[in-house]
Amino acid sequence: MPQLAAAATPANVRFGIDLFSVRSSGWTAFQHLDYCAKWKAKVVHFSEIRFMGSLEPDHLKKVRAHAAALGIEIELGMRSICPTSKAFDPAQGTAEQQLTKMIDSAKLVGSPIVRCFLGSMADRGNGKPGSPTIEQNMENTVTVLKAVRSRALEAGIKIAVENHAGDMQGRELRMLIEAAGPGYVGAVIDSGNPLWAIEDPHVTLDALAPYVLTSHIRDSVVWRVPDGAAMRWVRMGEGNVDIDGFVRKFAEKCPGKALSMEIIVIPPRVFAFHKPEFWEGYRNVPAWNFSRFVAIADSGVASAAPPKPADQAAQERTDLEASIHYTHRLLGIA
Repeated sequence: MPQLAAAATPANVRFGIDLFSVRSSGWTAFQHLDYCAKWKAKVVHFSEIRFMGSLEPDHLKKVRAHAAALGIEIELGMRSICPTSKAFDPAQGTAEQQLTKMIDSAKLVGSPIVRCFLGSMADRGNGKPGSPTIEQNMENTVTVLKAVRSRALEAGIKIAVENHAGDMQGRELRMLIEAAGPGYVGAVIDSGNPLWAIEDPHVTLDALAPYVLTSHIRDSVVWRVPDGAAMRWVRMGEGNVDIDGFVRKFAEKCPGKALSMEIIVIPPRVFAFHKPEFWEGYRNVPAWNFSRFVAIADSGVASAAPPKPADQAAQERTDLEASIHYTHRLLGIA
């Protein structure tokens, strides 16, 4: 176990758990809440509708009451709201219809936010005719956000857009928030996803800190390979991105916001930046920003893929609980 740095001030953060950490459990919303309460979570982040089980009003009210009895705040989430994203599901209605329904559901369940995202790295554009650029996808997302502005303000709900799966770098998400209006739109900062956008997570935090509403926290390891760099997400304390420093900076720059574990342990992913075609989706990335990513990769050591577990749900809990122990010590949570 790596040596822990000085603890952050516990009063500056509210410890939380993103239920994607235990995505294979198959639990009900009530079981999720009971499990998170055992691990001293003050915030439980239902990042996708499936973890809530239903958006029926009676169900939401019961979940809200159960969370209140446990002293837990709920954060409610959904998936893509960008109609031109490859991740968007039009079968669920228009983006405006989906987001409006989630705003109403958030109000019922007592969530101050609706988490959502644009898409993934596949939405940065690949140079093919008819493939939207990231800038076009950002514009389309802003249009959707503006369409629900009055509904969000009336409900007192903020829309929290995540830097998701390599879709946007921190400065891009900041631009999206400022274009839509920070009075009702903010950020879900994810500490693992910046690396999928070839960005140092600390650069992402610096860009988004003024607009952060909540977070997804996990560690990562990055190293050089012949084609460029490889990375994978790991348990807290096992990476080389200075996750301790990230947590301390988060506590300082985003006081009172939820620091929520989203632990995902996966095989390596290669970013072949020595190949010209890689750059089709990253032509707007500043050199100084990319150099920060390369510096992390230069400091890393190759990390083998974890063996496929016999019980995925049990392995997810093991990874999460090890990360919770690490983060509790880092934050001084007894």
